[in-house]
Amino acid sequence: MLASPKVPRRDWERGAEGGTGPLLSRSALYTMDADTPADLPLFTKLYTLAQVLGILSVVLVGVWVGIFRGGFGWTASPDLQFNWHPFLMVLGLVLLYANGALIYRGFRSERKRKLKVVHAVVMVGALVCAVVGLVAVFAFHNTKKFANMHSLHSWIGLATVVLFACQWLAGLLTFLFPGLRSSLRAAYLPIHQFFGMFIFAGAVTSSLIGLSEKATAVSVNAGVMTPSENVLVNVTGLCVAVFAGLVTYLLSQPKFRRHTTEDEVLLTDTVLE
Repeated sequence: MLASPKVPRRDWERGAEGGTGPLLSRSALYTMDADTPADLPLFTKLYTLAQVLGILSVVLVGVWVGIFRGGFGWTASPDLQFNWHPFLMVLGLVLLYANGALIYRGFRSERKRKLKVVHAVVMVGALVCAVVGLVAVFAFHNTKKFANMHSLHSWIGLATVVLFACQWLAGLLTFLFPGLRSSLRAAYLPIHQFFGMFIFAGAVTSSLIGLSEKATAVSVNAGVMTPSENVLVNVTGLCVAVFAGLVTYLLSQPKFRRHTTEDEVLLTDTVLE
């Protein structure tokens, strides 16, 4: 019998230039080429439900402060200036932050380099919302002569924003700044992912405590809340909690992970996702 001709392996199967081992393991190559038709429909359904709940959470906060709490204002109306705080925090640290984290899985067919830029832009938008929200609440407290940083909500919230700013800067320098070795990027990625989830957990926890704290303050200072307002606040909190659960599930399941394409392997010597 004639021996079958030996088929040369592709560069990304052989490994880096001058190396002997493959760049990716055989299982990784199989995963890269495999499709997951059984998992993608589930992901799409859960992702869509999460988007609906996230947007609904922001809308409900806007309805609460816009209709029941008098609307929005700035320094001329301190009470209305405060209303920017819950709205921007839920918009930025909950909805935008979650979508920034989900960008790689929600748009898996796009080039990873493009998604990195979009991820950074969405996250800086979330950070801007958080900073403006902090300015609003500190200005409100100072105008009203209230003490700052006296509650658990304020401690968790401020720590979350500071950690978020550090995370964004570290991610920018690591993944978008040229010149950093791929091995360092690969080593930092699990840390980046862990703190990403940790920050999101802190944001959701702070938001839920803040909703409850504000509802209690309204009841104490302005009398008992109307039943409709009380239901609105509770439904908002439930939407935020379920949204956070869905986002955490989508981010934590390996079966929903973005598959690396051959082009991406050829462009880098380390698979980061």
